[in-house]
Amino acid sequence: MTTIQKEIEIELPLSTVYNQWTQFEEFPRFMEGVLEVRQLGDDRLYWRAEVAGVTKEWYAKILQQVPDEVIAWYSESGADTGGEVTFAPLGEGRTKVSLTMTYEPEDLAETVGDKLGFLTRRVEGDLERFKEFTELHGQETGGWRGSIGRGP
Repeated sequence: MTTIQKEIEIELPLSTVYNQWTQFEEFPRFMEGVLEVRQLGDDRLYWRAEVAGVTKEWYAKILQQVPDEVIAWYSESGADTGGEVTFAPLGEGRTKVSLTMTYEPEDLAETVGDKLGFLTRRVEGDLERFKEFTELHGQETGGWRGSIGRGP
């Protein structure tokens, strides 16, 4: 099992950054290889992505979602993945996004790619593109403020 941990600072208020992250169907606009994300309910997502040249599909379940704090998930099918993203204010109009993701490579190509750091670089690039996407717009394209699991 591989664990990836990355952080990024975004020059926007906490609520704006959090709200944008909740717009899962926008992920293909800044996540490399993600072809489609569909929200099937408050706590369930369908993903379709290209991984190591192969199109893969899976369902993800949101375990915990607390506005302006955390979103945690795991895969219900497909590759064994999971993780959480946390949000922290850094002062006036700045937010730190911290992402921890676990992933179990499914085949030789993914195992080799993992050893070469491809997924780590992809996640790092995704966070950079999320920062650019969000800062360029200056405001969220939407937002969901509900809670799932532990939280208010």
